[in-house]
Amino acid sequence: MIIGALLTQNTNWRNVEKALANLRREGRLSFSGIRKSPLPQLEEMIKPSGYFRQKSQRLKTLSENLLAGGGIDALKKLSTTQLREWFINQSGIGPETADSILLYAFKRPIFVIDTYTLRVCKRHKWLEEKASYNQAQTLFTRKLPPEVDIFNEFHALLVRIGKNFCRAKKPLCQKCPLKQFLNH
Repeated sequence: MIIGALLTQNTNWRNVEKALANLRREGRLSFSGIRKSPLPQLEEMIKPSGYFRQKSQRLKTLSENLLAGGGIDALKKLSTTQLREWFINQSGIGPETADSILLYAFKRPIFVIDTYTLRVCKRHKWLEEKASYNQAQTLFTRKLPPEVDIFNEFHALLVRIGKNFCRAKKPLCQKCPLKQFLNH
């Protein structure tokens, strides 16, 4: 999950699946496998995910730091705030990727804000146009019970609406299941 979260940056999931399949086929779909991989070989395996030179270096650094710090088990012992800070301090990991890792890999109740979520919220006037990541996250954490399953499901539903109806170009507002909640 953590490796996938880093690979999915600036690409679609189909391409990430190809990169993950390459890592799995070569027996390198682990932090120790990534650490042992020569950089050119790692670059070739993750090439389908795009930005492969940058991502391969970030994966190597993340693997080194994670393994040097005691691995996943050591990270699990951190509070949610400490864990989020640890990931954000890693090269190439921002709030969205860190929060995805916390919610999906560590089962921590933190709401993920992505492009789809922001677009849906802004078009429905649930957020101001200039709203920040933290403001968007606060909207959901104040309205929803802090439960992993609820955050996971709600985020997935917003992504689905963002992809299928609330598209960047040619949105399908008349067919949107949230049409009744439109405020514009």
